Amino acid sequence: MLEMLGYPFMQRALIAALLTGLLAPAIGSYVVQRRLSLLGDGLGHVAIAGVGLAFITKTSPIPVAVVVCVIGAVLVEVLRQRGKASGDVGLAILFYGGLASGVLLSGAAGAGTGTLSQYLFGSLTTVSSEDLTVIGILSALVLIPAIGLAPRLFAVSADEDFAKGVGLKVRVYNLLIVVLAAVTVTLAMRTVGLLLVSALMVIPVAAAQNLVRGFQLTLASGMAIGVLAAIGGVTISYQIDLAPGALIVVIAIGLFVISWPLGAWWRRPRRIATVRLDETSSRQQLAGDHPGQH
Repeated sequence: MLEMLGYPFMQRALIAALLTGLLAPAIGSYVVQRRLSLLGDGLGHVAIAGVGLAFITKTSPIPVAVVVCVIGAVLVEVLRQRGKASGDVGLAILFYGGLASGVLLSGAAGAGTGTLSQYLFGSLTTVSSEDLTVIGILSALVLIPAIGLAPRLFAVSADEDFAKGVGLKVRVYNLLIVVLAAVTVTLAMRTVGLLLVSALMVIPVAAAQNLVRGFQLTLASGMAIGVLAAIGGVTISYQIDLAPGALIVVIAIGLFVISWPLGAWWRRPRRIATVRLDETSSRQQLAGDHPGQH
């Protein structure tokens, strides 16, 4: 571990992985509540179009991909809200239109498949200081509303009718969620890659739901599991020379598998205690209703 930290490129890789491990489950918590677990995949394909456009214009891929991905996410959300396209149709447009555009633009720019694969599957060791600066700034801009507005975003994601009833601006918050998701997906393209980022948005949240109850605890636990998977993936990949992005997702899946029986074991004593309490309350109530028989 200490040897790994002696290399500047590994220091940048660890910081980028740490930020991704925080961001992806934080936004994924709201995506899961909206039952749009595949949204990350759709946005990832739109981000590919942004990468291709950056190759054409010879600019930095991350800022261009963020802008393109945000525009695509907002467009689909607006169409969904106005009823002109269902969520499934919008996701299909994101999948195929973004992927095809990205491949065509990359080919026109003369970028080889190896260059494009760095963004499809991640390339942590190639993160530059400039990339890390952009990732750090955008990560702060995503985490502040994702955590600070958690009660409002959760209410909108879980029950739009209830959110409207209490006076929340549902359309604004829905747009904010998809914008934050678009930025998160784009930032993760240098860590786990655009094709795997959806897994890091969903799996840690699902593992957290196996362990804890309540949205706040699930949000915090999901972020902790995401960080554990990200740091573990980078560290192990350095030791055994494997692709860090894929290894991060595999570790996240492993943590989910462990959380299933662990969560059941953790909640079992509480269920037994609850049943015994209910039985005691029922007996006391019967005794109060029939004092002459006891």
